[in-house]
Amino acid sequence: MNFGATFWGPMISFALFVWFTMKYVWPPIQKALADRQKQIADGLAAGERGKQELEKAKDEIDEMLREARQQASDIINQANKRQEEMIEEARADARAEAERILTAAREEVGQEVQRARESLRKEVSQLALQASGQILKREVDAKAHADLIDQLARQL
Repeated sequence: MNFGATFWGPMISFALFVWFTMKYVWPPIQKALADRQKQIADGLAAGERGKQELEKAKDEIDEMLREARQQASDIINQANKRQEEMIEEARADARAEAERILTAAREEVGQEVQRARESLRKEVSQLALQASGQILKREVDAKAHADLIDQLARQL
């Protein structure tokens, strides 16, 4: 066995293998590793942007919810205010209607009192005529003495 051939043969084969690997195999591996590293860095950056956008979206949602709550509160306050206004209007209308009914009732009572007085005057004048007719033992003509009867009714 020859020490030179057994030592230099595998050394040359190994050197050729290393040269071939460095020339043709290593660049695609390095490119793949660099591409993978870039993808990972891009993914991490996208994840970070996603977190920032998520926080921004959460803040926007919180602001929108605050605005919606404020609008709902304003609408409820306006509805309550309108309700109170409607109640006051209804009360005022009810008071006006009650006053109108009371005035109409007073007028009707006044008219009834006036009718009752007129009726009472007529009855009193008829009673006076009957009484005077009996006193005079003759009948007094109501048509002939209408002026006298009206004067008597006014005095009563």
